[in-house]
Amino acid sequence: MTKEVKVGQVVIGGKAPISIQSMTNTDTRDVASTAEQIRQLGLSGCDIVRFSVYDKDCAKAIKPLKDSTRIPLVADIHFNHELAILSIENGIDKLRINPGNLRNEHEVKMVVDCAKAHNTPIRIGVNSGSVPKDILARDHGVTAQGLVDSAMGHVKLLEKNGFYDIVLSMKASDIRLMVDAYRLAAKTFDYPLHLGVTEAGLPGQGTIKSAIGIGALLLDGIGNTIRVSLTGDPANEPEAAISILKALGLRSGFELVSCPTCGRTEVDIENIAKRVSEHTAHITKPIKVAIMGCVVNGPGEARGADIALCGGKSGSAIYRNGEFVLKVSGDPVPTLLKMIDEHLLDLKE
Repeated sequence: MTKEVKVGQVVIGGKAPISIQSMTNTDTRDVASTAEQIRQLGLSGCDIVRFSVYDKDCAKAIKPLKDSTRIPLVADIHFNHELAILSIENGIDKLRINPGNLRNEHEVKMVVDCAKAHNTPIRIGVNSGSVPKDILARDHGVTAQGLVDSAMGHVKLLEKNGFYDIVLSMKASDIRLMVDAYRLAAKTFDYPLHLGVTEAGLPGQGTIKSAIGIGALLLDGIGNTIRVSLTGDPANEPEAAISILKALGLRSGFELVSCPTCGRTEVDIENIAKRVSEHTAHITKPIKVAIMGCVVNGPGEARGADIALCGGKSGSAIYRNGEFVLKVSGDPVPTLLKMIDEHLLDLKE
């Protein structure tokens, strides 16, 4: 079990649940636009939001952004230690610094002293594009050991200055490299790990890459907070992260099981599943619904679901808690949605 690090009101590590992170892509200096994107990310399921601080105006935006949300905020700092200090002084909840481009020991010490004074945690964010040249030369390129050693150098520097409020990440766009690096990190450090496949790509391929890399590690019990890095609208990231956590049984919520369809299918499973998915998008309670197209797998899936539909040409059988309830002729969706809503009300009582 790792140490615990508190970011605002969110705990990372220890026995805390896996938290979800994302990053804004607005101009941080545009407080209104950035605050609105943070709000949207929160609605999408984000627990922590990061934004880039690349000049003093970005750092000055931290105070009004903090006033606009309860979501913990993280300042992403590259190269400039003064911006890190200014971000801390303006109330940021956590810093992310890259040891590949913030190496001066004196400057790092200044950041650490300020972070200690304000109880601000720091994420050491290593990635495959910023491994120090001496380590690259030693390993003839980027390796899992090189990523971990890059993190280790900065960890020792922070610990030398009496700072232990640390989160670590060692991301790569190569899934195997990323997984190997985090597995090695889990054996090397007792600090919480922030998981992610960096620069994963567009939704679709990028989601799959992230699910494989993040999912493999979470199944090993490795990882305390995650970001799915996707090109485009940041709101896609927490949605994908939630799907990963739900698939692994690490976060409760609505689960839809639907058959892939085959020649035996007698009803429009795709249309039914889409309508159910749209109706249930808001549900965070643990409800499992199965939608099956024939009698081969239908009854079996029905036994494992809270609500289930087994479609047939002559009518659709609907089950609740594994027990047959009724048969519906014609469009079964209204009846199915009504039963889902009733089941949700029962859970709230």
